[in-house]
Amino acid sequence: MTLTVRVPEELSARVPAERRGPGLDRDSVRLLVSRGTEVSHHAFVELPRLLRPGDLLVVNTSPTLAAAVDGWIGHARVVVHFSTRGDDGRWAVELRDPDGRGTTRARAGAPAGTEVRLAGGTRLVLEEPLDGRGERLWWARASRDVAAVLREHGRAIRYAYTERDQPLSAYQTVFALPSPDGAGSAEMPSAGRPFTARMVAELVSRGVQFAPVTLHTGVASAEAHEPPYPERYVVPEPSARLIGAARAGGGRVIAVGTTAVRAVESAAGADGVVRGRAGWTDLVVTPERGVRVVDGLLTGLHEPEASHLLMLEAVVGRAAIDRGYEEALRGRYLWHEFGDVHLVLPR
Repeated sequence: MTLTVRVPEELSARVPAERRGPGLDRDSVRLLVSRGTEVSHHAFVELPRLLRPGDLLVVNTSPTLAAAVDGWIGHARVVVHFSTRGDDGRWAVELRDPDGRGTTRARAGAPAGTEVRLAGGTRLVLEEPLDGRGERLWWARASRDVAAVLREHGRAIRYAYTERDQPLSAYQTVFALPSPDGAGSAEMPSAGRPFTARMVAELVSRGVQFAPVTLHTGVASAEAHEPPYPERYVVPEPSARLIGAARAGGGRVIAVGTTAVRAVESAAGADGVVRGRAGWTDLVVTPERGVRVVDGLLTGLHEPEASHLLMLEAVVGRAAIDRGYEEALRGRYLWHEFGDVHLVLPR
Protein backbone atom coordinates (compact mmCIF):
# COMPACT_ATOMS: atom_id res chain seq x y z
CA MET A 1 0.00 0.00 0.00
CA THR A 2 1.38 3.42 -0.91
CA LEU A 3 0.20 6.95 -0.39
CA THR A 4 2.20 9.82 -1.80
CA VAL A 5 2.22 12.77 0.55
CA ARG A 6 4.75 15.56 0.29
CA VAL A 7 4.67 17.58 3.49
CA PRO A 8 5.77 21.21 2.97
CA GLU A 9 8.69 22.06 5.23
CA GLU A 10 6.76 24.89 6.87
CA LEU A 11 4.18 22.38 8.15
CA SER A 12 6.73 20.56 10.30
CA ALA A 13 6.20 21.34 13.99
CA ARG A 14 9.63 22.63 14.86
CA VAL A 15 9.13 23.24 18.59
CA PRO A 16 6.65 21.96 21.21
CA ALA A 17 3.26 23.69 21.29
CA GLU A 18 3.88 25.28 24.70
CA ARG A 19 7.01 27.00 23.33
CA ARG A 20 5.27 28.67 20.39
CA GLY A 21 3.93 31.60 22.34
CA PRO A 22 2.83 32.94 25.72
CA GLY A 23 -0.12 31.28 27.42
CA LEU A 24 0.10 28.08 25.37
CA ASP A 25 0.18 24.56 26.77
CA ARG A 26 0.67 21.07 25.40
CA ASP A 27 -2.99 20.90 24.47
CA SER A 28 -2.72 24.03 22.30
CA VAL A 29 -2.80 21.96 19.12
CA ARG A 30 -5.44 21.25 16.52
CA LEU A 31 -7.56 18.13 16.21
CA LEU A 32 -8.70 16.69 12.90
CA VAL A 33 -11.61 14.27 13.34
CA SER A 34 -12.44 11.66 10.70
CA ARG A 35 -15.66 9.68 10.97
CA GLY A 36 -15.26 7.52 7.93
CA THR A 37 -14.76 10.01 5.08
CA GLU A 38 -16.52 12.82 6.95
CA VAL A 39 -13.97 15.27 8.35
CA SER A 40 -14.32 18.06 10.89
CA HIS A 41 -11.83 20.51 12.38
CA HIS A 42 -11.41 21.22 16.09
CA ALA A 43 -9.06 22.36 18.81
CA PHE A 44 -7.65 19.49 20.85
CA VAL A 45 -9.22 20.94 24.01
CA GLU A 46 -12.61 20.02 22.49
CA LEU A 47 -11.82 16.31 22.77
CA PRO A 48 -13.88 15.73 25.96
CA ARG A 49 -17.09 16.78 24.23
CA LEU A 50 -16.28 14.72 21.14
CA LEU A 51 -16.15 11.51 23.16
CA ARG A 52 -19.02 9.78 24.95
CA PRO A 53 -19.51 8.51 28.49
CA GLY A 54 -18.45 4.88 28.48
CA ASP A 55 -15.68 5.40 25.90
CA LEU A 56 -12.29 4.01 26.90
CA LEU A 57 -8.92 5.50 25.96
CA VAL A 58 -6.03 3.03 25.87
CA VAL A 59 -2.81 4.90 26.70
CA ASN A 60 0.86 3.91 26.57
CA THR A 61 2.74 4.48 29.84
CA SER A 62 6.21 3.90 28.40
CA PRO A 63 8.65 6.69 29.37
CA THR A 64 10.82 8.27 26.71
CA LEU A 65 14.54 7.64 27.15
CA ALA A 66 17.39 10.06 26.63
CA ALA A 67 18.37 7.57 23.96
CA ALA A 68 20.92 9.50 21.86
CA VAL A 69 24.52 9.35 23.08
CA ASP A 70 27.66 10.74 21.43
CA GLY A 71 30.42 8.29 20.62
CA TRP A 72 33.50 7.68 18.51
CA ILE A 73 34.68 4.94 16.18
CA GLY A 74 38.38 5.63 16.02
CA HIS A 75 38.52 9.37 15.42
CA ALA A 76 35.12 9.56 13.69
CA ARG A 77 32.26 10.96 15.74
CA VAL A 78 28.98 9.07 15.68
CA VAL A 79 25.71 9.23 17.56
CA VAL A 80 24.30 6.01 19.00
CA HIS A 81 20.54 5.63 19.24
CA PHE A 82 19.67 3.09 21.93
CA SER A 83 16.48 1.53 20.69
CA THR A 84 15.37 -1.56 22.61
CA ARG A 85 16.62 -3.35 25.70
CA GLY A 86 16.82 -7.12 25.24
CA ASP A 87 16.15 -9.75 27.87
CA ASP A 88 19.85 -10.71 27.89
CA GLY A 89 21.05 -7.20 28.76
CA ARG A 90 22.03 -6.26 25.23
CA TRP A 91 20.52 -3.28 23.46
CA ALA A 92 19.35 -2.90 19.89
CA VAL A 93 21.13 0.21 18.61
CA GLU A 94 21.67 2.14 15.42
CA LEU A 95 24.60 4.34 14.50
CA ARG A 96 23.96 7.76 13.02
CA ASP A 97 26.21 10.39 11.47
CA PRO A 98 25.85 13.84 13.08
CA ASP A 99 25.00 16.61 10.65
CA GLY A 100 24.50 19.56 13.00
CA ARG A 101 20.71 19.54 12.64
CA GLY A 102 19.83 16.33 14.43
CA THR A 103 21.20 12.88 13.76
CA THR A 104 19.42 12.21 10.52
CA ARG A 105 21.81 10.07 8.47
CA ALA A 106 22.11 6.35 9.10
CA ARG A 107 25.71 5.15 9.16
CA ALA A 108 26.43 2.11 7.00
CA GLY A 109 29.29 -0.34 6.88
CA ALA A 110 30.12 -1.00 10.53
CA PRO A 111 31.01 -4.74 10.78
CA ALA A 112 30.39 -7.07 13.70
CA GLY A 113 32.94 -6.48 16.42
CA THR A 114 33.04 -2.72 15.86
CA GLU A 115 33.76 -0.92 19.13
CA VAL A 116 32.21 2.45 19.87
CA ARG A 117 33.62 4.62 22.66
CA LEU A 118 30.75 6.45 24.33
CA ALA A 119 30.80 9.70 26.29
CA GLY A 120 32.04 8.92 29.80
CA GLY A 121 34.31 6.10 28.66
CA THR A 122 31.77 3.27 28.23
CA ARG A 123 32.62 0.78 25.46
CA LEU A 124 29.88 -0.53 23.18
CA VAL A 125 30.54 -3.54 20.91
CA LEU A 126 28.32 -4.42 17.94
CA GLU A 127 27.65 -8.16 18.08
CA GLU A 128 25.13 -9.13 15.40
CA PRO A 129 22.56 -7.53 13.11
CA LEU A 130 19.04 -7.36 14.51
CA ASP A 131 17.00 -10.22 13.01
CA GLY A 132 19.47 -10.46 10.14
CA ARG A 133 18.16 -7.21 8.65
CA GLY A 134 21.51 -5.83 7.54
CA GLU A 135 23.68 -3.18 9.07
CA ARG A 136 21.32 -0.45 10.31
CA LEU A 137 20.16 -2.04 13.57
CA TRP A 138 22.49 -4.11 15.74
CA TRP A 139 22.43 -6.02 18.98
CA ALA A 140 25.24 -4.51 21.02
CA ARG A 141 26.69 -5.01 24.48
CA ALA A 142 27.96 -2.18 26.70
CA SER A 143 30.68 -2.33 29.34
CA ARG A 144 28.47 -0.41 31.76
CA ASP A 145 24.80 -0.22 32.70
CA VAL A 146 23.14 1.55 29.76
CA ALA A 147 20.42 3.12 31.91
CA ALA A 148 23.13 4.97 33.86
CA VAL A 149 24.86 6.03 30.64
CA LEU A 150 21.62 7.47 29.28
CA ARG A 151 20.91 9.34 32.51
CA GLU A 152 24.36 10.91 32.55
CA HIS A 153 25.15 11.47 28.88
CA GLY A 154 21.99 10.94 26.83
CA ARG A 155 19.60 13.35 25.20
CA ALA A 156 16.32 12.85 23.40
CA ILE A 157 16.54 11.65 19.81
CA ARG A 158 15.64 14.39 17.38
CA TYR A 159 15.57 14.83 13.64
CA ALA A 160 16.29 17.70 11.31
CA TYR A 161 12.72 19.01 11.06
CA THR A 162 12.91 20.19 14.69
CA GLU A 163 14.58 23.47 15.50
CA ARG A 164 16.87 22.47 18.36
CA ASP A 165 17.38 20.00 21.18
CA GLN A 166 14.62 20.08 23.79
CA PRO A 167 14.77 18.91 27.41
CA LEU A 168 13.76 15.31 27.95
CA SER A 169 10.64 16.52 29.77
CA ALA A 170 9.33 17.82 26.44
CA TYR A 171 9.30 14.22 25.20
CA GLN A 172 7.45 12.72 28.17
CA THR A 173 3.70 12.27 28.08
CA VAL A 174 1.46 12.81 31.09
CA PHE A 175 0.95 9.01 31.13
CA ALA A 176 4.64 8.06 31.36
CA LEU A 177 5.70 5.89 34.29
CA PRO A 178 9.31 5.04 35.20
CA SER A 179 10.40 1.52 34.35
CA PRO A 180 12.20 -0.35 37.14
CA ASP A 181 14.70 -1.97 34.75
CA GLY A 182 15.56 1.23 32.87
CA ALA A 183 13.62 0.22 29.77
CA GLY A 184 11.54 2.74 27.86
CA SER A 185 10.85 4.11 24.42
CA ALA A 186 13.59 5.36 22.15
CA GLU A 187 11.11 7.82 20.70
CA MET A 188 8.09 9.35 22.39
CA PRO A 189 4.66 7.68 22.03
CA SER A 190 3.68 11.05 20.66
CA ALA A 191 -0.10 10.68 20.30
CA GLY A 192 -0.37 11.11 24.07
CA ARG A 193 1.71 14.27 24.18
CA PRO A 194 -1.13 16.86 23.95
CA PHE A 195 -2.89 15.47 27.03
CA THR A 196 -2.56 17.45 30.24
CA ALA A 197 -3.56 16.50 33.76
CA ARG A 198 -6.38 19.02 33.43
CA MET A 199 -7.76 17.31 30.34
CA VAL A 200 -7.47 13.84 31.87
CA ALA A 201 -9.49 15.05 34.86
CA GLU A 202 -12.16 16.56 32.59
CA LEU A 203 -12.44 13.37 30.54
CA VAL A 204 -12.84 11.26 33.67
CA SER A 205 -15.49 13.66 34.99
CA ARG A 206 -17.43 13.13 31.75
CA GLY A 207 -17.38 9.34 32.09
CA VAL A 208 -14.44 8.53 29.81
CA GLN A 209 -12.12 5.89 31.25
CA PHE A 210 -8.42 5.16 30.75
CA ALA A 211 -6.75 1.77 30.36
CA PRO A 212 -2.94 1.94 30.76
CA VAL A 213 -0.76 -0.42 28.73
CA THR A 214 2.96 -0.36 28.00
CA LEU A 215 4.83 -0.79 24.74
CA HIS A 216 8.45 0.30 24.59
CA THR A 217 8.80 1.59 21.07
CA GLY A 218 12.10 1.50 19.22
CA VAL A 219 13.54 3.95 16.73
CA ALA A 220 11.08 5.06 14.07
CA SER A 221 13.66 6.07 11.49
CA ALA A 222 13.00 3.14 9.16
CA GLU A 223 14.70 4.35 6.00
CA ALA A 224 13.74 1.21 4.09
CA HIS A 225 10.23 1.17 5.61
CA GLU A 226 10.93 -2.04 7.48
CA PRO A 227 8.05 -3.50 9.47
CA PRO A 228 8.33 -2.96 13.23
CA TYR A 229 10.78 -5.31 14.87
CA PRO A 230 9.81 -7.06 18.12
CA GLU A 231 9.06 -4.69 21.00
CA ARG A 232 8.29 -5.36 24.65
CA TYR A 233 4.74 -4.83 25.82
CA VAL A 234 2.54 -5.31 28.86
CA VAL A 235 -1.26 -5.32 29.04
CA PRO A 236 -2.10 -5.51 32.76
CA GLU A 237 -5.04 -7.67 33.78
CA PRO A 238 -7.00 -4.68 35.20
CA SER A 239 -6.69 -2.92 31.83
CA ALA A 240 -7.82 -6.04 30.03
CA ARG A 241 -10.91 -6.12 32.26
CA LEU A 242 -11.61 -2.44 31.60
CA ILE A 243 -11.48 -3.07 27.86
CA GLY A 244 -13.84 -6.00 28.17
CA ALA A 245 -16.26 -4.00 30.31
CA ALA A 246 -16.25 -1.04 27.91
CA ARG A 247 -17.05 -3.28 24.96
CA ALA A 248 -19.77 -5.10 26.85
CA GLY A 249 -21.32 -1.76 27.83
CA GLY A 250 -21.36 -0.35 24.31
CA GLY A 251 -18.43 2.03 24.80
CA ARG A 252 -15.81 2.60 22.14
CA VAL A 253 -12.22 1.44 22.66
CA ILE A 254 -10.00 4.20 21.29
CA ALA A 255 -6.25 3.70 21.23
CA VAL A 256 -4.04 6.71 21.86
CA GLY A 257 -1.30 6.03 19.35
CA THR A 258 -0.30 3.13 17.15
CA THR A 259 1.77 1.66 19.98
CA ALA A 260 -1.37 1.23 22.08
CA VAL A 261 -3.02 -0.51 19.13
CA ARG A 262 -0.14 -2.97 18.82
CA ALA A 263 -0.21 -3.71 22.54
CA VAL A 264 -3.93 -4.44 22.91
CA GLU A 265 -4.23 -6.27 19.61
CA SER A 266 -1.24 -8.44 20.62
CA ALA A 267 -3.06 -9.34 23.84
CA ALA A 268 -6.33 -10.21 22.10
CA GLY A 269 -7.20 -13.78 21.30
CA ALA A 270 -8.90 -14.96 18.13
CA ASP A 271 -12.16 -14.50 20.04
CA GLY A 272 -11.43 -10.77 20.39
CA VAL A 273 -11.09 -11.00 24.17
CA VAL A 274 -8.15 -9.09 25.66
CA ARG A 275 -6.34 -10.87 28.46
CA GLY A 276 -3.54 -9.68 30.68
CA ARG A 277 -0.33 -10.47 28.85
CA ALA A 278 3.33 -9.45 28.68
CA GLY A 279 6.15 -10.29 26.30
CA TRP A 280 7.42 -9.33 22.87
CA THR A 281 5.30 -8.49 19.86
CA ASP A 282 6.14 -8.20 16.19
CA LEU A 283 2.50 -7.75 15.20
CA VAL A 284 1.82 -5.72 12.08
CA VAL A 285 -1.87 -4.77 11.94
CA THR A 286 -3.07 -5.06 8.34
CA PRO A 287 -6.48 -4.83 6.67
CA GLU A 288 -6.28 -8.59 6.04
CA ARG A 289 -5.70 -9.29 9.74
CA GLY A 290 -8.07 -6.53 10.83
CA VAL A 291 -8.53 -5.19 14.35
CA ARG A 292 -10.21 -7.29 17.00
CA VAL A 293 -10.46 -4.73 19.79
CA VAL A 294 -9.88 -1.14 18.71
CA ASP A 295 -12.79 0.95 17.44
CA GLY A 296 -10.86 4.16 16.88
CA LEU A 297 -7.42 5.71 17.00
CA LEU A 298 -5.95 9.04 18.07
CA THR A 299 -2.69 9.50 16.18
CA GLY A 300 -0.22 12.17 15.24
CA LEU A 301 0.40 13.31 11.70
CA HIS A 302 3.47 11.66 10.24
CA GLU A 303 4.73 10.97 6.74
CA PRO A 304 2.98 7.83 5.57
CA GLU A 305 4.91 4.59 5.70
CA ALA A 306 3.70 1.11 5.07
CA SER A 307 2.95 -0.33 8.51
CA HIS A 308 1.33 2.88 9.80
CA LEU A 309 -0.95 3.15 6.78
CA LEU A 310 -1.91 -0.51 6.94
CA MET A 311 -2.96 -0.06 10.56
CA LEU A 312 -5.08 3.00 9.77
CA GLU A 313 -6.69 1.17 6.86
CA ALA A 314 -7.48 -1.76 9.16
CA VAL A 315 -9.32 0.59 11.53
CA VAL A 316 -11.28 2.80 9.12
CA GLY A 317 -10.57 1.85 5.51
CA ARG A 318 -8.52 3.35 2.68
CA ALA A 319 -11.00 6.02 1.58
CA ALA A 320 -11.03 7.56 5.05
CA ILE A 321 -7.23 7.66 5.15
CA ASP A 322 -6.98 9.39 1.78
CA ARG A 323 -9.59 11.95 2.81
CA GLY A 324 -7.94 12.61 6.17
CA TYR A 325 -4.48 13.19 4.73
CA GLU A 326 -5.95 15.43 2.03
CA GLU A 327 -7.72 17.56 4.66
CA ALA A 328 -4.66 17.71 6.93
CA LEU A 329 -2.61 19.20 4.10
CA ARG A 330 -5.37 21.50 2.90
CA GLY A 331 -5.97 22.73 6.46
CA ARG A 332 -2.22 23.25 7.02
CA TYR A 333 -2.06 21.05 10.09
CA LEU A 334 1.35 20.69 11.74
CA TRP A 335 3.12 17.35 11.48
CA HIS A 336 5.47 15.17 13.54
CA GLU A 337 5.72 14.59 17.28
CA PHE A 338 5.14 18.21 18.34
CA GLY A 339 2.35 18.73 15.83
CA ASP A 340 -1.41 18.37 15.60
CA VAL A 341 -3.38 15.15 16.03
CA HIS A 342 -5.98 13.12 14.17
CA LEU A 343 -8.90 11.25 15.75
CA VAL A 344 -9.94 8.41 13.45
CA LEU A 345 -13.35 6.87 14.08
CA PRO A 346 -15.64 4.60 12.05
CA ARG A 347 -18.50 6.30 10.26
